[in-house]
Amino acid sequence: MPTKEFLTAEDFENLQNSDDLKTLINKKDIPFHKVNNTLSYTNELRLLQIELVKLQRYISGQNKRVAIIFEGRDAAGKGGNIRRFMEHLNPRSTRLVALNKPTEVEKGQWYFQRYIKELPNPGEIVFFDRSWYNRAVVEPVMGFCSEKQYKEFLLQVPEYEHMMYEDGVIIIKFWLSITKDEQAKRFDARKENPLKRWKFSPVDKQGQILWDKYTYYKREMFSKTHTTYSPWMIIKTNDKKVARLEAIRHVLSKFDYEGKSDAEVVLNPDPNVVMRYYRSNIHQIE
Repeated sequence: MPTKEFLTAEDFENLQNSDDLKTLINKKDIPFHKVNNTLSYTNELRLLQIELVKLQRYISGQNKRVAIIFEGRDAAGKGGNIRRFMEHLNPRSTRLVALNKPTEVEKGQWYFQRYIKELPNPGEIVFFDRSWYNRAVVEPVMGFCSEKQYKEFLLQVPEYEHMMYEDGVIIIKFWLSITKDEQAKRFDARKENPLKRWKFSPVDKQGQILWDKYTYYKREMFSKTHTTYSPWMIIKTNDKKVARLEAIRHVLSKFDYEGKSDAEVVLNPDPNVVMRYYRSNIHQIE
């Protein structure tokens, strides 16, 4: 029986980069499927983040206004996606918007008012960790708005987004899709991890119980707010790492920025992971 080979301390001291590690593991014939996947993901992410830096320079130089919206069921990975987008971007021209529940004053205002002041300025990218679409799914499911408020929202939001489109605001809307079983696993992981317990809220607890109700309102939202000027892009997120890479690829694919042709990584998203609403509807995306 052949002797098993192991990596020694000396081996690690001689490594210069992840490629050296891959070569060494292959040479010693050590199974490393998970290690290889992680190294490949890390390398792909780095190359895509380099392209994001180029894109930000282009958006800043051209005074473009970009709003990227992340919606989806709880635990679908909205925050993790946004962190990978923003990790190496210049904070002077990038913002994260994650609003708390409205104050008493805001409750008396036009619903869109508090979101309007958060829209991107010239040369800026704004990431919305949930957005005005709270009123399309979470609020009616949880009883946080009236039927009248809900119906008014669905009538107004296409006009609201069309005004932004006409004024030159570029809107990218992501729905992060997760299966019921995967959501349950992530909820359990949050409860077990003391560093993630803060993520598990009373609303989260209802995610599994009210799954079908969420599905109904999600489909209503897509059917009434998916437009040619502001389409919904659906991302399968059961595999978090793949979802992050493909979301970045989709955003990069939407712009013709300087230096794009020099990219050392694929910039077009996988159509089996990222798809428009009408196609995702055929595939029964959650």
